[in-house]
Amino acid sequence: MHPIFTVGYQSDTQGGMIQRLKAGGVKRVIDVRAVASSRKAGFSKSLLAASLNEAGIEYVHLKPLGTPKPGRDAARAGRIDEMREIFETHMEETASQLALNHAEKLVAEKPSALLCYEDQACDCHRAIVADKLKARLKCEVVDL
Repeated sequence: MHPIFTVGYQSDTQGGMIQRLKAGGVKRVIDVRAVASSRKAGFSKSLLAASLNEAGIEYVHLKPLGTPKPGRDAARAGRIDEMREIFETHMEETASQLALNHAEKLVAEKPSALLCYEDQACDCHRAIVADKLKARLKCEVVDL
């Protein structure tokens, strides 16, 4: 089984992030942002999906795997433990569980990266999603 990749774009350009994905052998990006828009150029859903597609990388947005607004607010304020608690509660919801099941199938099919904003996966909810998938699929997690 190939690893689950995670990637953040906080301090990168779209081109730089795509290069990291290609270097890692990623074939699909699973966007786990609740809001797939960004003030950072090139990272809003439509433009990002088109650019990834052009680079030969599939794009899927799983909105239910995103952090609810109170969790995003906590993360922005540096309250990572609070964000984690909010996100873990969110993950108990039916829509989140269904999206996690979908992500599991996608990750098992081809090398995939969970995408979110933060550079450091340890400060981001994508690490929680990756850990849940790791437990199900028995594979390693690689932060790009």
